[in-house]
Amino acid sequence: MGSSDIREPKQKRSIEKKKKIVEAGFKLFCEKGYYNTNTAEIAKEAGVSTGIVYNYFQDKKDIFIAAVRFYAEGMTGQLYKNLQELKEPLDLTATLDQLIDIFVNSHTLSKEAHEEMLAMSHTDKDVREYFYEFEMTTTGTIVELMAQRSITPTNAQEKVHIAMGLIENFCHEIVYHKHELMNYGIMKQEIIRAIVIMMDN
Repeated sequence: MGSSDIREPKQKRSIEKKKKIVEAGFKLFCEKGYYNTNTAEIAKEAGVSTGIVYNYFQDKKDIFIAAVRFYAEGMTGQLYKNLQELKEPLDLTATLDQLIDIFVNSHTLSKEAHEEMLAMSHTDKDVREYFYEFEMTTTGTIVELMAQRSITPTNAQEKVHIAMGLIENFCHEIVYHKHELMNYGIMKQEIIRAIVIMMDN
């Protein structure tokens, strides 16, 4: 089946069916890993036939990328919501403290998913390209949301990208590395301080 044969569902029932397939794939990729999961297992987990799966997806990797999008958009959706709901006067230090907690929690809840996606981003060109586009889109969206709050530092795009990298690295420290000699409370404070200083220039 070629890409031209893939249907984009329009009816509610079909949309729900595609969502079930993505969620089933996400669950199995987390539990078993990408290479130990096949399309038939995903279909069974979703409660549909293998043929139905191929109505909506070209192959297993297509499902994986949809699962990555499902995970990533869930994480950033909460971030955007929090940024839009910020009240004036804005306390950037308190806001960053809350946002970092959201990211750490997201990494903790979906630890296996994050590990699998990170590994695939290093070995698969399509997954790597998706993450690249996702990072750039997220950076741009955050810059726009900041501008709406009159936070307009010089080189905003570069600074937001650096800030995202610092927070992502902190999440990995908390969830995966757990260096015994590190005080993560202090590390969090230093990250927040660095970002606040950077955004103030």
